[in-house]
Amino acid sequence: MNARTRGAFIVFEGVDGSGKSTQVARLVARLEAGGLAVVVTREPHDCPAGRRIREMARSGEPVTAEQELAWFWEQRREHVRDVIAPALAAGRVVVCDRYYLSSVAYQGSRGLDPEKILRESEAEFPRPDLVLWLDVDVGAGLSRTQARGDPAEPVFEDRSRLEAVADIYRSLSLGELVRIDAAGDEDEVAAAIGQCVSERLGLVV
Repeated sequence: MNARTRGAFIVFEGVDGSGKSTQVARLVARLEAGGLAVVVTREPHDCPAGRRIREMARSGEPVTAEQELAWFWEQRREHVRDVIAPALAAGRVVVCDRYYLSSVAYQGSRGLDPEKILRESEAEFPRPDLVLWLDVDVGAGLSRTQARGDPAEPVFEDRSRLEAVADIYRSLSLGELVRIDAAGDEDEVAAAIGQCVSERLGLVV
């Protein structure tokens, strides 16, 4: 597709502490410096269902896996309707911190069927043009999260659960999914991302 005229959809994925927020900001800055109109967004989306997810994550008291997935589905429908679909239709580049592969990995780590979540997600939601999976050791990711001093989300920041999440990410084989080694220097990771975006989507970064 011609990303400049029809929009492009780039998603960042990875375990907590993989550097997604940092690299999203760096990529967006480079895209905008190249003259592209960019919409940056994230999940959970800021809507009632998304706020329930954040409150649950910080409470340390998980709901059932089915309820967790239902909340993510609800917020994603609003997110696509209100943000992602209009931006793509307007020809903008959408850069999203987490999307449906997070549901595949995180809710899959709780015993739901990852393949079923993926299949139903692809049937309902716009498929990204490029998914940048920032792969980092779970222990290193948790150390980064703690060092930042962000509000703790014990429901999701559990090491055993994150190991299962990482295993699911590693099992995925999708044409739009590209693994980025996120263990190195921030500049090196940003350079690898920029090269991937240029090669895959033809965008100047």
